[in-house]
Amino acid sequence: MGKKADKTNVMRILDQKKIEYNYYSYETKNLSGVQVATSLGEDLAKVFKTLVTVGKSKEHYVFMVPVEKELDLKKAAKAAGEKSLEMIPQKELLPLTGYVHGGCSPIGMKKQFETFIDSTAENCETIYFSGGRVGHQIQLTLSDLSKVIRIGLADITKDS
Repeated sequence: MGKKADKTNVMRILDQKKIEYNYYSYETKNLSGVQVATSLGEDLAKVFKTLVTVGKSKEHYVFMVPVEKELDLKKAAKAAGEKSLEMIPQKELLPLTGYVHGGCSPIGMKKQFETFIDSTAENCETIYFSGGRVGHQIQLTLSDLSKVIRIGLADITKDS
C-alpha cells in the first residue's frame, strides 16, 4: 500500500476525519461477496454489501446487509418510511453514486443518501465493506462508521 495513487476516495475521507481503519485488497475475478469474505478469511456475518434502492417517493436509500443475506425490500421500505422500494438498475449506479457495481461504498457517494445497516452489525466488533473500488475492502467499527455517515440500524434482511 503506501502510495497515494492507491488510496480510494473512501480512504481519503477516513484519513481526513482521522478515523482509524484497516484496508484490504484482493484479486478481482468477479468474486461474489461470499467469496470476498472467504478470501479475507472473515466470518460472512461481518462482511457487508452496499445496496442502493429507490422508493415510491423517488428518494434513494442505501442499505448494508451481510454478504450471505438478501435485502428484504418490505422490511427496508418500512425502515425508510416508504410504501415500497426497488433496487436501482445497475446502469444507474455509477451516475447516481460515483461507484461501479461491486465497488459501491456507503462512504463518499456523490450525494449522501439515508443509509441503513442490518441490525446484526451491532453484534460485530468491526465490519467490512467496500473501499470504493472493486477489490478493496475497509474494516471499521460501527461507531467510527457513524462518525462519517449517518446510519440507522434496522432488521432489513430476509429471514432464512
